[in-house]
Amino acid sequence: MNLIIAKGLLIPFIGTALGSALVFFMKKELDSRIQKILSGFAAGVMVAASVWSLLIPSMEMSSDRGKLAFVPAAVGFCFGMVFLLILDKTVPHMHLDETQEGVKSKLQKTTMMVLAVTLHNIPEGMAVGILYAGWASGSAQITEAGALTLALGIAIQNFPEGAIISMPLHSRGLSKAKSCWYGILSGVVEPIAGLITILIASLVMPVLPYFLSFAAGAMIYVVVEELVPEMAEGEHSNWGTIAFMTGFALMMILDVALG
Repeated sequence: MNLIIAKGLLIPFIGTALGSALVFFMKKELDSRIQKILSGFAAGVMVAASVWSLLIPSMEMSSDRGKLAFVPAAVGFCFGMVFLLILDKTVPHMHLDETQEGVKSKLQKTTMMVLAVTLHNIPEGMAVGILYAGWASGSAQITEAGALTLALGIAIQNFPEGAIISMPLHSRGLSKAKSCWYGILSGVVEPIAGLITILIASLVMPVLPYFLSFAAGAMIYVVVEELVPEMAEGEHSNWGTIAFMTGFALMMILDVALG
């Protein structure tokens, strides 16, 4: 079981690492259309994963509450969004358009860009971790296949996200090797966040539904705050919308067919 969980936690990280390696095969700068497609696809995957893999199981596990089965899902969802909001306002980071957020810092721009992507990856690692924790606990609502499906779905959307961080770093003067390395580092937080979530959840299994919805809220925060604006602003926004549809449909199909 431990080996299965370890493999599951590493799958999203592998997606980020492979995507970061695209810097060796592509031009220095990402075309704005490509960037919107990648952001839209990632947003679609994350929304579908939040609903089918996290919020619905959270409510199913609380079915004994009757009409109040929504409480853990609603409470955890809100706390997840607030948690990411606090991180967003305190951790210094910089977005692709070079707008800076968080507390004032003298960190280099490249470091703050990596921190921005790292913030994206924290809730994804938590989401995978909490599903594997639920499966390990013997919950009937969470299967090994369901946890693996989420890990694969996040890995798929991490592949373009890896390129989104490594390509701009290279365009700002870093070597391809360093740009790839920074992209890989941004994904290291995922298995770490997943492992920490598993350890915490194993101690408080009665509140597992809250953990599921908490991860969903954190992921939706990233979608609304970062990915949707990136895919919708300026020209070629329709490409981002189509990519969102594709990512959402793909994750939904994976979760229902495999989970």
